[in-house]
Amino acid sequence: MPVTVRSFAKINLGLRIGARREDGFHELLTVYQTIGLHDVIRVSVGRGGGVEIRCTDPRVPKDATNTCYRMVEKAMQALDARGRVVVDIEKQLPVQGGLGGASANAVAALLALERALKKALPAVERLRIAAEVGSDLPLFLMGGTVLGVGRGEQVYPLEDLRAMACVVVTPEVGVSTPDAFARWDRGMGAGRVVEAGLAALGRTAEAAVPTRAKLTMPIPSDRMVELGRGLSAWLSASYSGAPRQIFRRGRAENPLLELVRAGIKNDFEQVVFPEYPELSEGKCALERAGAKYASLSGSGSTLYGLFASKEAARAAVIGLRRQGFAAQATVTLTRAAYWRRVFAG
Repeated sequence: MPVTVRSFAKINLGLRIGARREDGFHELLTVYQTIGLHDVIRVSVGRGGGVEIRCTDPRVPKDATNTCYRMVEKAMQALDARGRVVVDIEKQLPVQGGLGGASANAVAALLALERALKKALPAVERLRIAAEVGSDLPLFLMGGTVLGVGRGEQVYPLEDLRAMACVVVTPEVGVSTPDAFARWDRGMGAGRVVEAGLAALGRTAEAAVPTRAKLTMPIPSDRMVELGRGLSAWLSASYSGAPRQIFRRGRAENPLLELVRAGIKNDFEQVVFPEYPELSEGKCALERAGAKYASLSGSGSTLYGLFASKEAARAAVIGLRRQGFAAQATVTLTRAAYWRRVFAG
């Protein structure tokens, strides 16, 4: 019998792009947050060998380029297991949507495979294999609110914050993450960032020419430090036990809103929005609909908004759909809720 596992999505609560590394990846700083939208993964193991990927969505690869395929291959070897593994992917999340769908699918396939084989990898081995397959896979081995550094694969669980209403807007376009990074390198990671920094110092663009190369690195680094300070302040308040800000009705403010007020933004918006103006329009629509915070998730194309209540989120969905946006209400998932629902079938 196949083992069924839910494959939950994530959003990025802020994302800073740092320097390009020698391995071709960029340094990143982000806070991942799992949400209630999900795909469904079914895994069965039978006689024979190899991995078969099944999915009715033609955009999902069925060969070794599929993250589930690569994850299962590595896990079978690590578990010293034999058999033909069939992974059936029921897609509900957008492809190239910035919600981590493919990465979540791969982690779900691993969890289902372990149950099907009645074997389990040590937690450290799971994380190692996940990081080899993709940068944002390890976060789905934690769930909830997760700090991501390095190229995003170094993950640290944060305080299990209470759930918050969320509205997700899914445009019809898809954004390629490699293409988004390439646009960043061309447009922001080089000339424009340097010129902006020099302008802030009161120097002219002409004066920047001979020093452009050596000034490229510090400016993104300074921006990473800036976000790091905001996150540090938020973490200090979250773990100190200090009283939280109070709404007029006397309820403590959701710590997620305290986080987004730390000045966090998604750097990808600077290069993706000019290329896809409809995404900028979607973010503005979320803010007009009452979102306390709205942002692009990952490199896009999905946008999300955090709302004060489920009622406000549902009302926003109605209004956004009337404007022609594909919107749906969901909720952020705490770590405990994430793991309860993963195996709910």
